[in-house]
Amino acid sequence: MTVNASAQTKQDHTESASPLTLDAAAIRDAGIVTAPASVRRLEGEIKAPGEVRANGYATVQVTPRVPAQIVRRHARLGDSVKAGAPLVTLSSVEVAEAQGALIVGEREWQRVSALGPQAVSERRYTEVRVQRDQARARLRAYGLSDAQVTAMLRAGSARADGNFELLSPAAGRITSDEFVLGERIEPGRALFTLVDEDSVWIQAQLTPADAARVRRGGVARVVAHGQTLSGKIVQLPHQASEQTRTVPVRIEVANRDDLLHNGEFVDTYLATGYAREALAVPVDAVLLLQNQASVFIAHGQGRFEPIPVVAGITQGGWTVIAEGLKPGSQVVTKGAFALKARLLKSQIGGDGH
Repeated sequence: MTVNASAQTKQDHTESASPLTLDAAAIRDAGIVTAPASVRRLEGEIKAPGEVRANGYATVQVTPRVPAQIVRRHARLGDSVKAGAPLVTLSSVEVAEAQGALIVGEREWQRVSALGPQAVSERRYTEVRVQRDQARARLRAYGLSDAQVTAMLRAGSARADGNFELLSPAAGRITSDEFVLGERIEPGRALFTLVDEDSVWIQAQLTPADAARVRRGGVARVVAHGQTLSGKIVQLPHQASEQTRTVPVRIEVANRDDLLHNGEFVDTYLATGYAREALAVPVDAVLLLQNQASVFIAHGQGRFEPIPVVAGITQGGWTVIAEGLKPGSQVVTKGAFALKARLLKSQIGGDGH
């Protein structure tokens, strides 16, 4: 009788692999867990390399709005700051002039408003109020907050020195600071870059053919440092890079426990929207015995038997079993490698007798 290679491999496997029997203590020490094999819905996905990028929509450049000189530093590279925290103290001639104009305007307004519109002309009453409001608006345009302007007015002329604190516009981590103390800076010059690292972007590189199989808004998985994070496809360009001939697909991920950092390389798995039903087991349940994919079956009373299977694709941590396993069989889902080690040890011991 002629036996094909696959059948012969399974026959040899069956003849050489005997069931193992473990007591309750050994099962507990090996961390063995079993579960019935079942048909699962497996979502189609594409694996692609990815790189962690800062979330550009949660990145802020801090710039002065007026020519100034840097007097004092309050924050350093790598610091996490809250919104409204002082970053640097600046000194500006323009701010000093605006501070003085507001102090004068505020005092004149207090005098005129105390007299009332009946004691002065309506035109004068309006002019004084507008001048006061314009002086305040100029300081706001220079980047001072309402609280800073109010504090300056309470201090009076002693605070009209042109010094003011540049405040953080948002919470985040300082990822760059480009200045030295005493430096003269112009409006629009980026002094700090702030990044909110609660979420990051992953730029996955897909072939054009694979990119056509995913969609914006689709789900994705990101695997880094032995952990899996859930994400969403937020950008899907319609053209490939001229340099790499790949399509840079952007995934947004909640950066749980500050796990991901800018510049790191990760593995990404992007859902294609295609799904199928298949008999599948956890990926750790499948191992090689005599170069044959196998799983351990629990028969009760501490008996575990390795059986050969035909393994298919792996998706989302599950491996499809095409042949060799019946639904409902109690499969060892954790601790299979410990059983394999015991099996090999027993076979080596048997060879020595």
